[in-house]
Amino acid sequence: MSNKKLKGFTIIEVVLVLAIAGLIFLMVFIALPALQRSQKDTQRKNDLSRIMTQLTNYESNNRGEFPDDLISGDLSFVENYLGGVDNVTSGGDYKDPKTGTGYVFKPDLDVSGVGQVGYKKGAICGTDGAADETNASDRQYMLIMKLEGQNAPYCVDNR
Repeated sequence: MSNKKLKGFTIIEVVLVLAIAGLIFLMVFIALPALQRSQKDTQRKNDLSRIMTQLTNYESNNRGEFPDDLISGDLSFVENYLGGVDNVTSGGDYKDPKTGTGYVFKPDLDVSGVGQVGYKKGAICGTDGAADETNASDRQYMLIMKLEGQNAPYCVDNR
């Protein structure tokens, strides 16, 4: 018998490497959906900021007035400030021409689904996204949106 050492891996080393690789894969697989939700929510927040900018432009061009709702019968806000009525379907569905993201504008603040945008003239954000109309002036407004990553709606206003 000779004392030659055979080169190679033992079965324990192979199993250990596979277990570590499996754990790394599992961690990435679990973290990926949360990352995607976060990216979508960030995009929605950016789109809401763009809508706010266009509301400010509307105010400047209309003697300090805001639209009564974002999608009204004449669609003037959407047509002149958000990229055209071609992006609006019946029921208030709006597809952002820059990002391709679809939104539903609600004339009230009842946003129950992700991607719905509530608009209220003469109100500011109160606690938990609720409208505070008592401390708001006619020259203020609020927008709320339900995001995937949080329970309370995301609320922004122009104060």
